[in-house]
Amino acid sequence: MTSVAGIKIFTGNSNHDLVDKICENLNVKQAKCKVETFSDGEIAIDIAETVRGFDVYVVQSTSNPVNKNLMECLILLDALKRASAYRINVVIPYYGYARQDRKTKAREPITSKLVADLLTTAGAHRVVAMDLHAGQIQGYFNIPVDHLTAVPYLANYFKPIVKNPENFVVVSPDLGGVTRARQFANELNLPISIIEKRRPKPNVSEVMNIIGDIKGKEAILVDDIIDTAGTICQAAVALKEAGAVKVYGCATHGVLSGPAIERIANSELEKFVITDTINLKDENKIEKIDIVSVAPIFADAIKRINSNTSVSAMFD
Repeated sequence: MTSVAGIKIFTGNSNHDLVDKICENLNVKQAKCKVETFSDGEIAIDIAETVRGFDVYVVQSTSNPVNKNLMECLILLDALKRASAYRINVVIPYYGYARQDRKTKAREPITSKLVADLLTTAGAHRVVAMDLHAGQIQGYFNIPVDHLTAVPYLANYFKPIVKNPENFVVVSPDLGGVTRARQFANELNLPISIIEKRRPKPNVSEVMNIIGDIKGKEAILVDDIIDTAGTICQAAVALKEAGAVKVYGCATHGVLSGPAIERIANSELEKFVITDTINLKDENKIEKIDIVSVAPIFADAIKRINSNTSVSAMFD
């Protein structure tokens, strides 16, 4: 494998496994950098090699612990800007604070815009993200944004399972995820169904109606973020009660906080498939959860950005 010249890959402490795989795909060594903390909890950065004139990439998911990982990213960007890096690209596999993307009631923040401003001010020249919770977040940046998707990789996982397309249906767990479900269904040539729900408060949902034919079929629930897993597990029960034979689940970002692991373990789901945009701790790796690596997608995007070729062509 030919290595990519003129780039340096940096990271904080959010997801070392994914960064190692990206570097392996690029055939480059991770740049020397220590991201530690002072005794009072402040973040300390020590970049141990020159970056002057280099195309640099900071790979950092803003996952749990969200604020610490976000600050690590911002301080890394600031350090690289002050060290005269030629072009600073921030690669955010999971973009945290994305769920507050608009005002739905009085006196509510728009945190996804705030994070966009912070990244730009810190020194980012370009952002590479995967399956943003809301597409309009791209417009919160005044710098280029490459929006990648894991949908083809997740669909590839199910290709050996979907032997007879007539027996399967792709299900969106809410009305807002219909476009994602349609894209996933197109990869497998399957019909889609939709669950209509309402959310009385954060992390709580109620299934209202199921739109589409799912009786006697195997259903594949598709979502972008799974946090406490209440929605997807509740949806699996509703689909079974409506006549589904089996229910699978998949999502790009496995936040999996609070009771999520226990809920998935005890759920009606046959399998739950996520990507490695967020590092899953060993103690949370249960039999029902399978992980698909998206490192090749990010590596390919980095190659294309570095060579000034089309990123969107990856998905044509």
